[in-house]
Amino acid sequence: MSKIRITKRFDFEAAHSLRGYNGACKYIHGHSYVLYVTVIGIPSTDSDASELGMVMDFGDLKRIIKEHITDRFDHCLMLRTGSPLSLELKDEYRKVELFDFQPTCENILSYFAELLRNKLPDTVSLYSLKLNETNSSFAEWYAIDQ
Repeated sequence: MSKIRITKRFDFEAAHSLRGYNGACKYIHGHSYVLYVTVIGIPSTDSDASELGMVMDFGDLKRIIKEHITDRFDHCLMLRTGSPLSLELKDEYRKVELFDFQPTCENILSYFAELLRNKLPDTVSLYSLKLNETNSSFAEWYAIDQ
């Protein structure tokens, strides 16, 4: 049987600031992020399995993304380490993520790929990720490009 790709969409709200950027995004601001996660695999042919005919149960994919991404990043503030007041904000608010990189859409997406690589079942592989920062702006990550 041929390999099939399946995709699930996830929505979360988060804020960030791009320290040192020469534009409006240097200020703390928020986005309604939309993350598309695509995995690839061969649909199950095990007639005794509840996942017969599935590449992966969408519910299982949802649980993985919820645990490793949406629960952690929904309604959080993402800042680069060393940003003004970053340590104070992290001490005061539970949901502040500090990164060694600039929290651009591109870098966040690459970080998500690293978080997910070893979290999927052995029967599937991470194929691609797409992260919409706005309705008209997004970044894409493909495993084939790595």
